[in-house]
Amino acid sequence: MRRCALLFAFVSLCLPVTAVSAFAQSRTPEAALNRFNDASKKIDSGDLDGAIEDLTRAIRLSSHLGDSNSSDRGLANSFNDYSSEEIKVIDPFTANAYNNRGLVRYKKNDFAGAIEDFDEALRIRPGLASPYLNRAAALRAMGKHEAALKDLDKAIAIKKDFFEAYSNRGSLRLDMGDTKGAIADLNRALEINDKTAESFYQRGYAYIEMKNYDGALADFNRAVYLDPNMAWAYQGRGTALMMTGKMTKAMEDFTRAIELDPHLAWAYFNRGLSRLYLGNERDAQKDFDECLRLRPDLKPQLDSRIDLARELRQQNKPVQ
Repeated sequence: MRRCALLFAFVSLCLPVTAVSAFAQSRTPEAALNRFNDASKKIDSGDLDGAIEDLTRAIRLSSHLGDSNSSDRGLANSFNDYSSEEIKVIDPFTANAYNNRGLVRYKKNDFAGAIEDFDEALRIRPGLASPYLNRAAALRAMGKHEAALKDLDKAIAIKKDFFEAYSNRGSLRLDMGDTKGAIADLNRALEINDKTAESFYQRGYAYIEMKNYDGALADFNRAVYLDPNMAWAYQGRGTALMMTGKMTKAMEDFTRAIELDPHLAWAYFNRGLSRLYLGNERDAQKDFDECLRLRPDLKPQLDSRIDLARELRQQNKPVQ
């Protein structure tokens, strides 16, 4: 009943404005960075195909600028002349472009293509932590949990205060059944940064696994406070409320989750169970129908939970 609420690492760059001739403008470091920054804007607006196109052009431009065999060899060193302090040579910039393009491909569910881009970023900059973090997400999406865990270990080894990596590793460990390890990682993530809803959300589910419902509710409350539009936080809090027998309050959270994300199948799943437990069979069936329309694969789980909810209703026990 939990999504993979992962954190990622995009890279933002900028250069000071410098006058260049019209002839050279299309092949300067600034041109590459303009493409890079245009891609960032397109990512924010949801134009993923446009972002991939701009990042591909940025990669080609920066790679050309770094080519010592170029007929316009003077541009090979111009990146240093125009760059900000964070950018020293062509290759580091190109690695960042590969990293961001990989993330866009991940968003498009092209996990294999994303991994190829992260691999290339790490070939150029093997000491860069962000591609390890991001590649781990793609590996995880492909079911390669052990490989994903190794990448997160590497990211943390490179960057000791990388709270995103601790948060994602905690989430992964929870999926792998290591609840104790998950809690340790999520605690560390929150020690470093306690302003991120995703980490509280993940720890809330870890507490549910431990049947620490008070701890879960506290974490989901914090997640909702930090991000009032996070549908999955309401879904998580509703789940904890449902498991403590507070069905009416649980239904309110599931309803809010659905308002924020009408495609959240698990919220229909759980609201239906809450309604069924309270004896509202007709509305419960409507929720179950919508859940299965969105996620037909949930039918075996739903059937077993429906039987359990009816049995627990008769025994006046909470749904767990």
